Amino acid sequence: MESFFDLFGPTTTGAVSDSDTDTRNGNGGEEDSGTFEDLGGHSHHHHHLLQQHASCSSSPSEDADCSELILKGIDLNRGFLPPEPQLGNIEYKLKLINPSKQRFEHLVTQMKWRLREGNGEAIYEIGVSDSGHLHGLSDADMSVSLHTLNQMARKLDASTSVLRRKSLADHRSVVEVLVRKIPDDQHNIEVRVAVLGAADAGKSTLLGVLTQGEFDNGRGRARLNMFRHMHEIQTGRTSCISHETLGFDAQGSVINYKYNEMMTAEEISDRSTKLVTFMDLAGHRRYLKTTVQALSGYCPHHALIVISAGNISTMTREHLAIVHALDISFSIIVTKTDLAPPEPVLFELKSLLTSIGYRKIPYLISNEDDVLNANAHQSVEQIVPIFCVSNVTGAGLDLLIQYLYVLSPGISNAEKERLEQEAIEFQIDEIFRVAEVGLVAGGLLCKGVLTENSQVKVGPLQD
Repeated sequence: MESFFDLFGPTTTGAVSDSDTDTRNGNGGEEDSGTFEDLGGHSHHHHHLLQQHASCSSSPSEDADCSELILKGIDLNRGFLPPEPQLGNIEYKLKLINPSKQRFEHLVTQMKWRLREGNGEAIYEIGVSDSGHLHGLSDADMSVSLHTLNQMARKLDASTSVLRRKSLADHRSVVEVLVRKIPDDQHNIEVRVAVLGAADAGKSTLLGVLTQGEFDNGRGRARLNMFRHMHEIQTGRTSCISHETLGFDAQGSVINYKYNEMMTAEEISDRSTKLVTFMDLAGHRRYLKTTVQALSGYCPHHALIVISAGNISTMTREHLAIVHALDISFSIIVTKTDLAPPEPVLFELKSLLTSIGYRKIPYLISNEDDVLNANAHQSVEQIVPIFCVSNVTGAGLDLLIQYLYVLSPGISNAEKERLEQEAIEFQIDEIFRVAEVGLVAGGLLCKGVLTENSQVKVGPLQD
């Protein structure tokens, strides 16, 4: 099995000079007597009903470490990140100690720009120079720097949470922080995720477990609430598009079952700072047209390809080809690992994803660092994260939930602004009749900004 896991570690970027310092950002050596607040007293833990397990119960413990060769670009042997990108939502800070008032305002403006680049999300690497060298900070300096970062975020009404901490020599460390601010024109940050897979792969069961927080009994109990029609319940197969929501608060806790009460989709949305909207798509070939319509019409930001640990079906291969042709980023979820070892499917996936038609890098997720690495490199390095999960035992589900928490919409701010400037185009997918309200149209806002009392034309039109 040694050669198998060697194929699942993405390569790192080239070396960067260690002599550079963070002079552009002005991270000098001023001191501050302020006390440490661990970003509002919060840490990055998930408080929900799902128990934490190993992501692949049958994977070798030694060889699986090959997937940890990069930590968001960190070379563990040389200790560096790639140089700080000028564009995007990633910012390096050597230290943030007692900045002057003018410097603090500049830092706040800089954070606001990084948040804008990331559509409300930014990643701060504390203890890292612009060149990417991991200098690290002492516990005292790190405490003050995080306190300053927390004050910067509060100035923008943003929330912060520590994603991970990397220990270095001489009791120094580097900390990675997620800063999140809901855009002023939005109630929360939304990510649309399409869920595809062959019939009987476990798509609806997976969504039932994720959104309800209760494991399946091995006979499909968790999927019952996902079905909309009687024939779906009787056959166990999805025939139409159904929507489910998974909400997160600022610290990554799942809202759906945080309060131990059943909540409607509206209540979940109201309490969430980030909302993942799932589209459960049909897996049977008979409903392939409906699946393609959803992928092309709903414009999902990401796709989850669900595969049973038994084998990769022809339908799954078609789903992969469709998602790839539509240029939708995707991850792969191998389910039913409690019934069959995932290795045969993983070998087959490696061969398929690295073939000429795809040229992707399969990346087996086995710990929290892998989750952050995959999310950071997915768009740039064509990485395809692979999760091994069980809806019965709960194995690997915590890692999948953390991945969904850090998953970004992927649309650039410039593209978003361009679409907002265009004429209103709202795609009607469903029509509801609500008592004392009347007809309600549901669908996707493709262009423009739709507000109350907007005057629109309802099609189809001749032109």
